[in-house]
Amino acid sequence: MLESFFNSRKRLLEPMERVSEVLFGLIMVLTVTCSFSVAEADRRQVHDMLLAAVGCNFAWGAIDAVLYLLARFSEQGQGILSLQALRKSTDLNEVQTIIASVLPPLLASALTPTEFDLMRQRLNQLPEPPVRPSLARADWLAAGKIFLLVFLSTFPVVIPFLFASDAKFALRVSNGVAILMLFMTGYAFGRYAGRSPWLTGVAMVTLGSVLVGITISVGG
Repeated sequence: MLESFFNSRKRLLEPMERVSEVLFGLIMVLTVTCSFSVAEADRRQVHDMLLAAVGCNFAWGAIDAVLYLLARFSEQGQGILSLQALRKSTDLNEVQTIIASVLPPLLASALTPTEFDLMRQRLNQLPEPPVRPSLARADWLAAGKIFLLVFLSTFPVVIPFLFASDAKFALRVSNGVAILMLFMTGYAFGRYAGRSPWLTGVAMVTLGSVLVGITISVGG
């Protein structure tokens, strides 16, 4: 409901948000490792590739965190405007439209005009909303978690290059780790979405591979 716009989230990130951030981090690091030529790679080239992979996900993790904070700021601002519009309106149809706009569509479609009116009365009893949106501690913590999910997803994929002297072997191990992580993200997504975890895991490996291929082909 509208009051949720003014409160911190009970959970820092929803399961699907966590899965999405890990998937994003994996795709970014794979665009670096999979475009790396191991045919004649020496230790210096491997070192440069590792720096590129870590730097890429560090930057994108920070960007993703900032975008999350901007989205939360915008979300709270929209909530304030919606509550102000609700309190000013005397048109029941407009009130219903305002409340429905901040509810999940399925829930909004199941409510009767009487229930919408009860919600309006309840919302009108809330304290005055803040004059302007502001970010709470939980928002900053969630942004930090987004950064860590993207950044830390780099390391399982690049660690084989740190310990294996053979770059070809390291790449095979790295790709195997990446496939396993893609499968795990798909498995988690399948459980959350009510689909077969195993089939969704396989589908995520396929989707991730396609996305990496597209990114590399366009020079990403």
